[in-house]
Amino acid sequence: MIFQGEAIQVERRSDDIAHMVLDLKGESVNKFNQQTLKDLDAALKAIQKEEGLRGLVASSAKDTFVVGADITEFVTLFKAEEEVLIDGLVKTNAIFSALEDLPFPTAVAINGLALGGGFEFCLSCDFRVMSEKAKVGLPEVKLGIFPGFGGTVRLSRLIGADNAIEWICTGSEKRPDAALKDGAVNAVVAHDKVLSAAIDLVNRAAEGEVDYKQRRSIKTSALELNNIESMMSFETAKGYVASQAGPNYPSPVLAVKTIQKHAGMTRDDAIKVEVKNFASVARGPVAQNLVNLFLNDQALKKTAKQWDDKAREIRKAAVLGAGIMGGGIAYQSASKGTPVYMKDINDEGLKAGLDEAAKLLRKQVDRKKIDIEKMANVLNDIRPVLSYGDFANVDIAVEAVVENPKVKHAVLKEVEAALPDHAVIASNTSTISINSLAKAVKDPSRFCGMHFFNPVHRMPLVEVIRGEKSSDEAIATVVSYARKLGKSPIVVNDCPGFYVNRVLFPYFAGFAMLVRDGVDFQKVDKVMEKFGWPMGPAYLLDVVGIDTGVHAQSVMAEGFPDRMQQDFHSAMHLMYEKERYGQKNSKGFYRYELDKKGKPKKLVDEEAIELVNSVSAAPQEMDADDIINRMMIPMCIEVARCLEEDIVASPADADMGLIYGLGFPPFRGGILKYMDDVGMAEIVARADKQADLGNLYKVTDRMREMAKNGDTYYPQA
Repeated sequence: MIFQGEAIQVERRSDDIAHMVLDLKGESVNKFNQQTLKDLDAALKAIQKEEGLRGLVASSAKDTFVVGADITEFVTLFKAEEEVLIDGLVKTNAIFSALEDLPFPTAVAINGLALGGGFEFCLSCDFRVMSEKAKVGLPEVKLGIFPGFGGTVRLSRLIGADNAIEWICTGSEKRPDAALKDGAVNAVVAHDKVLSAAIDLVNRAAEGEVDYKQRRSIKTSALELNNIESMMSFETAKGYVASQAGPNYPSPVLAVKTIQKHAGMTRDDAIKVEVKNFASVARGPVAQNLVNLFLNDQALKKTAKQWDDKAREIRKAAVLGAGIMGGGIAYQSASKGTPVYMKDINDEGLKAGLDEAAKLLRKQVDRKKIDIEKMANVLNDIRPVLSYGDFANVDIAVEAVVENPKVKHAVLKEVEAALPDHAVIASNTSTISINSLAKAVKDPSRFCGMHFFNPVHRMPLVEVIRGEKSSDEAIATVVSYARKLGKSPIVVNDCPGFYVNRVLFPYFAGFAMLVRDGVDFQKVDKVMEKFGWPMGPAYLLDVVGIDTGVHAQSVMAEGFPDRMQQDFHSAMHLMYEKERYGQKNSKGFYRYELDKKGKPKKLVDEEAIELVNSVSAAPQEMDADDIINRMMIPMCIEVARCLEEDIVASPADADMGLIYGLGFPPFRGGILKYMDDVGMAEIVARADKQADLGNLYKVTDRMREMAKNGDTYYPQA
């Protein structure tokens, strides 16, 4: 044994090849935390002292290779002084360079995921042999940073600047064929052959059959680009990347600038450029917020997984109602491996549901995500039925009929009678009280809410709504089913609108009052989109459906009359009266025409502008900050209320619910993180300035207490 540590061990093989095995104790995956880096440094020093070695092969004892750096350590690291951060990166890079500079050939056997720092380790080796089941990539931009362990340097020299920019700036995971085509790996082999192939490659290099020094030289030299090629490549890339990333995500553009700056340098000088630029972006608010989101997402997954022990096994599901929503749920269930009955009251409804599933599958086939055989198998797992005849073997039934309490009551009574005693019943409703719907079933303990967001196949969030009598087993089973569907579930308690819609409608109410007071709705849209929302409030109402918005607003007004009851005729209600329902009938606040891809294109509509003006005060100019405060303060207060009333269990649930359910700007870290960054004292002050607008702008006693004490929702460094 050459070296034995907590994360790495190295043994000498009989052919004088050193075999480095990465196996971080106490963890299900390998990652580059401080312990692993310490072990790697010590292991390389031990290898350097070992006489007579002919080469080195690195492999993993786990199903993954290395998933990246330890994100939990980033929170503290990114808040350190710049000199401290740079010093740590310099030391880490020295370790990776020591691996690259070993006096014999090196190869890595990539058996599974090799991402971020894990792939940067692979790039430091002379040869990369990849399993047919593995994936590689540099996804750091998703955390608001870019590779900092030499990735921008080695990858750009290995596969060319253009390819490296695409890899780094999209952060995508690459399958074996793509990695091999670009030249990021040297070979792709059968999964059970990956280690032996890497060993064979090192032996051939040691014997002189393969020139490893020439390959190493490419990575440690300057990029082979003349001035004209460099200018064309990088200037074009910067413009394109900036247009794709947008102004709120600086790391992709800085990654391009970093590669451009060190293109003419040799490795060690180039790494200094990478380290300095990495430190500048890592210490910025976007990186810190995106890292916080990553940790929140991990917390969300951990919380959901904790329900597993109480959940019943789901072998067959049923969906009641075969419209767009029902068809979407059926598609999601079947495509993720759970066969499903799809019931409706007529053949036309069933055809609509099947057409929706088939449409989604065809798109998958067109994009080469699945083949025709997979499409056929999924469709075969969706069984359309007009009766409850086969429901005796169903484990969970999701009611997704129209948003009408009487219809839902009738359907829930019918399905309960047809289901076995162990089956769980869930209602996909966006507004109707779960406690109210529970009155329709004889055993309310097995009933709860399961609120999907439209479109089902894209939106990651599912709200699992606990009624007063919902059992832990029912909640656990629905959470488990949501996870099987590939969704991120949060458990919320019952109230009008549950969590996401409850906090959305104060935001819409802020918009309604702005328009009432004479602020141009198109300007509001532009300001809120610049704030980071994927679409402004008027556009969002058109997408949701004006009729849906009016219905939900009436539910909110009934549930929270002190602050959500409107005493004026809003533009949304006028649109509804004029049967302008938004995208569903091509006219709302805007008008819509299909583009070449068949997607609705938003266009200015003079008729809509005239209608809005008819229920608005004289036009007034308002600066962007005031518009943002008028829009965001009601939502902030309602989120705080939901947390205080235990509608949501934690700040992580609250923030991820809005990001996954509404598209709250991720670079802001979530709405509670946004409040922390602004400061509760400032939030309260902004709300108090709007006191004349009513109770929507009245903060809670707890918020005032937090402002007084300087408290935050998340721990501060």
